[in-house]
Amino acid sequence: MDSEREPVRVVIVDDDQLVRLALRLVIDGEPDLTVVAEAADGDAAITVVYEQRPDVVLMDIRMPGRDGLSTTRELLTRPAPPRVLMLTTFDSDDLVLGALRAGALGFVLKDTPPARILDAVRTVADGNPVLSPAATARVIAAVTGPQSSEARRSSREAARKQLSALTERELDTARAIADGLGNPEIAERLHISIATVKAHTGNLFAKLMVENRVQIALLVRDAEE
Repeated sequence: MDSEREPVRVVIVDDDQLVRLALRLVIDGEPDLTVVAEAADGDAAITVVYEQRPDVVLMDIRMPGRDGLSTTRELLTRPAPPRVLMLTTFDSDDLVLGALRAGALGFVLKDTPPARILDAVRTVADGNPVLSPAATARVIAAVTGPQSSEARRSSREAARKQLSALTERELDTARAIADGLGNPEIAERLHISIATVKAHTGNLFAKLMVENRVQIALLVRDAEE
């Protein structure tokens, strides 16, 4: 990250004081990152985010009272929302999936090595998704696992309705995003310029009313189920 840039402002939200302390020590040890506030629950998180205007929120999913999923949904409906990086354990796959659909940029496991958590914060701060490799397989299993035919049909129809607003080229771009391709790879696949890819991606955000590429990928997956 450019050393001349202002440090990335981070809010830590977790009901475990020791977790918050550990994360603060790790993050504040980096010159390009700074913790501007902590919160022990969702209601407090909404207050401190409003006051501090952080770049990134490290959000625990399971908390007493307002949980991380509800808090994330609330934060992301507000103007100029922060980027949200979820903290999770293996027993909260459904909530992680819900958070990604709500607009969180990704998730990391709480036992992720500190260096990788720092990398994840920086990646999210730049607007790019982070999917912890160890947990990604669990989320994919949650998406593709057993589900009632009615629920699957409902999700598929809703996703297809949203995607129907796209042009053919925009839909091609959405499918490439769902395949995990970056802008250069999409440009190569579709034989267009990177600038055109960026333009199509901007149109996807506007037409699909999403905040990030993860949401686009989930919509495509739902439509193709």
